[in-house]
Amino acid sequence: MTFDNLGLSGALLRAVADQGYTTPTPIQMQAIPAVLAGGDLLAGAQTGTGKTAGFVLPMLQRLSTTASAHGNGGRRPLRALILTPTRELAAQVDASVKAYGRHLKLASFALFGGVGFAPQVAQLHRGVDILVATPGRLLDHHARRNVDFSAVDIFVLDEADRMLDMGFIADIKRVLSLLPRKRQNLLFSATFPDEIRALAEKLLDHPRTIQATPRNSTVETIAQRVHPVNRHEKAQLLAHLIGKNRWQQVLVFTRTKHGADKLVRSLEADGIRAVALHGNKSQNVRTRALADFKRSAIDVMVATDIAARGIDIDQLPHVVNYDLPNVPEDYVHRIGRTGRAGATGEAISLVCVDERGFLQDIERLIKRPIVREVVPGFEPDPHAVAQPVFANRNRGRDQTPKHTHSPAVPRGQHRAAQGGARREPAHPRHTVSSAVHNREGTPSRHHSQARSGNVASSATARQSRRRSSTPSGNRVRVTEP
Repeated sequence: MTFDNLGLSGALLRAVADQGYTTPTPIQMQAIPAVLAGGDLLAGAQTGTGKTAGFVLPMLQRLSTTASAHGNGGRRPLRALILTPTRELAAQVDASVKAYGRHLKLASFALFGGVGFAPQVAQLHRGVDILVATPGRLLDHHARRNVDFSAVDIFVLDEADRMLDMGFIADIKRVLSLLPRKRQNLLFSATFPDEIRALAEKLLDHPRTIQATPRNSTVETIAQRVHPVNRHEKAQLLAHLIGKNRWQQVLVFTRTKHGADKLVRSLEADGIRAVALHGNKSQNVRTRALADFKRSAIDVMVATDIAARGIDIDQLPHVVNYDLPNVPEDYVHRIGRTGRAGATGEAISLVCVDERGFLQDIERLIKRPIVREVVPGFEPDPHAVAQPVFANRNRGRDQTPKHTHSPAVPRGQHRAAQGGARREPAHPRHTVSSAVHNREGTPSRHHSQARSGNVASSATARQSRRRSSTPSGNRVRVTEP
C-alpha cells in the first residue's frame, strides 16, 4: 500500500513525497482512514513509527476541505487544537504540520512557556487554523481572552500517557470543558497502560481503538544491550565507549537535572563535546542545544526524560540509558528516539547493582531479555552490595558530596590509565516524585514514593528500605524535566 491509497489530496501527497516518504507505516495505514471518517480515535504505536503523521495528515485533509469563515474582524478561527506535554514536542508537531501543509492555505502555531508572551498574543490575534500547545500556557492565554475555542472541530491529545503521568489531567479536563461539545477527539500515544485506557474511555465518545503494534513493545530495528558496570565507573565507561567506537550523535538519559550537568562536565573533561538538556535551561538555550546536536556540532546530548520528549532526529544512531528509569514504560519512550521510521539504531544501558530491579521490570514489560555484555576493563564487582536510590532532596538542590575533576585527557581515554581515576559518589541523590506541571508546561514536583531494586523511604532521605512488593500499578515516576 502507498499513500495514494489512503484518500489524501494531491497537495498532501506532494508534501509527503517532499519529505521522502512513499509507504505508510502500520499506524498510518489504520489511523488516516479512521480520522478521515470523523469519529473519535484511541491509537497506540511504538515510538518512532509515524504517529504524528497519522493524525496530522488526515487533520489537514479535513480542514482543507471544510470552509472556514473569517470572523472577528477577519481573524482566522481556531479549528484544530493539539495538546502536547512539552515545549520540544509542541515545536516538533508544529514543524510536521507546516511540512505536510506546505501546499495548503492553513496557518499553524506552537504555543508553549519559556518564551515571550507578547509575540504569542500578536499571532493569536491574527488567528491560526491549528494550534499546538502545552496546557499551562494555553490556559494562561485563554484566561486573558487571547484564544477562542468556539470553532474547534478537532482536538488531539498527543503523547496521552505522558500527559496523564505528568499530572496534566486537571488541565486536560479544563480544556475539554471549554471546547465545543460537538468535536472529534483523537488520542495518540506510544504506550497505553490499563489506567490510561480506562481514563480515555471516559474522555472519548465511542472511540475506535487502534493498536498497530503490541502494547508497550520496542522497535525490532533497535539493537538493545546492557553493560553491567560499577556505579562509580559509569561516566568512565560511557567516555570509553564513545571514544573507542567513535560515536557521534549520542543521546544519553539521566534521572536528574543535576546528574545531566555533572555527566556533561565529566565528558567535557574527557575531550568529548557534550551539552545538557533539561528544564532548568531557558527555551532559547534548549532550542540552540538541540539545533547543535542535530547538525553534529556536539557529539553527546545528556537529557532528562521530560526534556527529551519531542526530540526527533533522522537516523539518530545511539541512545544510552546512563540511569535506568524506575518506570518501565519510560524505557520504551527513551529508546524510541532511535530506530525511527524503519532505520536501525542502538540502545545501550549502563546498569549497576542498584538498578537490577529496574532492569527486571523493563524486561517483564517488553517481554524479552536484554543481552548483557561486560566491557573488558569495566567488570563489575561481584561482591558489590546494592545501595538505595535516595529519595529526599530539597526542591532540586542536590546534596551529593562534591568532587574534583582530574585533568582532561584525550577523547574517550580512561582516566585511570594516568593514575588519576576519579572516584564518583556512590549514587547521586535524586527526587522521587510524581510530576505535576507549572504554567510553563514544565513539570513541578510533589512528594511521593517509588520502587526500584532498592528505593528509599519517603519519610526521610536517611532512612531506606529494600525493594517492596508494591504492585506495579502503584509505581510512581522518578523524573525531572
